[in-house]
Amino acid sequence: MTTETTSAATTTYRVTVDLDACDGVFACLVRDDRFVEADDGLAGFDSAAASGGVERTPDAVSATFTDDRVDEARQAAAACPLDAIAVEEVQP
Repeated sequence: MTTETTSAATTTYRVTVDLDACDGVFACLVRDDRFVEADDGLAGFDSAAASGGVERTPDAVSATFTDDRVDEARQAAAACPLDAIAVEEVQP
């Protein structure tokens, strides 16, 4: 008899870093390995991990993901002492 493990539901969500608020504390990197230090010394995303790609403007960087790791993204946002990270579910 085999037992199957049920994984968390797949969710599509967007994670946005407000670049004006971010100052490179990088508490997010410890909570979610999809965050990286960008060339400007602020938080960014591993583009290979973002299923919906990464978008960057002068004020923000956003990535869209479709997976079961939304809780990790929320933990990264909660860990940011500057509240520079927002996580929102989006329609696929």
